[in-house]
Amino acid sequence: MSRIGKKPVAIPSGVTIEVSGSTVKVKGPKGELKIELLPEVFVSVENGQAVVARKDDEEQSRARHGLTRQLIANMVAGVNAGFEKKLEIIGVGYKAQVKGETLVLNLGHSHPIDFPIPEGIEITQNEKNKNVLTIHGIDKQLVGQVAAEIRGKRPPEPYKGKGVRYIDEQVRRKPGKAAASKESA
Repeated sequence: MSRIGKKPVAIPSGVTIEVSGSTVKVKGPKGELKIELLPEVFVSVENGQAVVARKDDEEQSRARHGLTRQLIANMVAGVNAGFEKKLEIIGVGYKAQVKGETLVLNLGHSHPIDFPIPEGIEITQNEKNKNVLTIHGIDKQLVGQVAAEIRGKRPPEPYKGKGVRYIDEQVRRKPGKAAASKESA
């Protein structure tokens, strides 16, 4: 039995889960999310908890059991509290600016990069440090995907550390060729 799959998902007050056929809808104070269930699993709501069960003991069913439970748990957490990722822009002249539904990034290229902000995502800048972006949303996958796409526009480089990185990311630095020539001399 899947350790994660057999744990019930607690439903906090203000959040409702509706199961109709192979669709699960989760509504909460921050919004609504829905998911199509895979054919190997089914969900039931009982005693303020959502319980995910599988139809048989096949390998694929066991794998999807824990996956479905965690997706539902993420949806409950998202509509209740939401998710956020923080990015930091490091480099001389590197900056970002939110203009309506577009994030304008100046990352050392010959042109600014216009990044359209997807529906359901909100990007804010820190008041004190404009180079810290906070990405908010109720869909954990979408928040992570948007953060990864923004970071992918200029990943941190290993020599000076310039680029876009997650706020808690550690970038391993390399010595430049000047350090290598001092060692050989």
